Amino acid sequence: MSDKNIKVLVVGCGNMGASHATAYHNLDGFEICGLVSTGNSKVVLNEKLGGGYTLFTDYKEALEATRPDAVCISTYPDTHEEFAIKAFENGCHVFIEKPLADTVEGAVRVAEAAKKAGKKLVVGYILRYHPSWGKFIEVARQMGKPLVMRMNLNQQSHGYMWTVHRNLMKSLSPIVDCAVHYIDIMCQMTRSKPIQVNAIGARLTDEVPDWNYNYGQLQIRFEDGSVGWYEAGWGPMVSETAFFIKDVFGPKGAVSIVARNASKAGQSDSVDSHTKTESIKVHHADINKDDEFIKPDEYIDLHDEPDHQELCNREQRFFLKAIREDLDLNDPTQDAINSLRIAFACDESVKTGQVVML
Repeated sequence: MSDKNIKVLVVGCGNMGASHATAYHNLDGFEICGLVSTGNSKVVLNEKLGGGYTLFTDYKEALEATRPDAVCISTYPDTHEEFAIKAFENGCHVFIEKPLADTVEGAVRVAEAAKKAGKKLVVGYILRYHPSWGKFIEVARQMGKPLVMRMNLNQQSHGYMWTVHRNLMKSLSPIVDCAVHYIDIMCQMTRSKPIQVNAIGARLTDEVPDWNYNYGQLQIRFEDGSVGWYEAGWGPMVSETAFFIKDVFGPKGAVSIVARNASKAGQSDSVDSHTKTESIKVHHADINKDDEFIKPDEYIDLHDEPDHQELCNREQRFFLKAIREDLDLNDPTQDAINSLRIAFACDESVKTGQVVML
């Protein structure tokens, strides 16, 4: 494609949709042709961006009226498959927030639709665009095998965020919606095949559908002997005491994200705190004849520490590059499907009480 601006239709104007729209508004190479939402969020976002954009309530109507080059989908997961396939059928590239769909089969259908249309599909795995998380993965790989990976993101949500979480739980559990990020990270760290999952969950409020739960913890066993643990809880009852754990250890030592400010009380429902790293602590397991440590712990202070908006900007710069340079996106698409497949296996384990073999 030439260097002309990419006309993009933004569908979903809440947290992530607003951040992506802000990126399109400010970055060279994009031109917003419409904002779509069923509620008032599009009005609020339009005012924030200067009030110059056309607003729509109906997605299909917006597609027909604007004829975009690309569609950005940041709606609730139960619409992802339908909206993405409709975009591809209309000749559009698609940027879509994770999860790719609300079923594995749906995610596969979206990927197949992209391939059939010959258009780009980029899934919003925001941590893949964070240089500090890239460093975290790099150092973790130096700790030997097997790895023990301990991660969580519990959110003491209230007010607007509790409304968002309740709406999300009408279609997905927290460990499906959130865990895909961290399962993806674990797969990158081990470069090994997951073979088994086990998970538990608890429904801590009647405001969650009776088939769902708002706290979940999963365990993954990998072919190389590595193991991973992740937990996610949403709601006003969730503890903030240990909501931010990002810790990996292996035979040669340990590496941990130490986010002193982002992990403080009151930060668990802040989107900026969810991607903060601030510093990486590296511990070396080497000991002398007296079994004392030879090397002191090290801290890698991270200077390129993008905030949430800048991460969204970087995602959209990559989307633009993928379109203009015709990048092959098959591997990241398959990674997105794979992490979703593992997350749903964990969901199955919660609901059946059984270990699930992959």
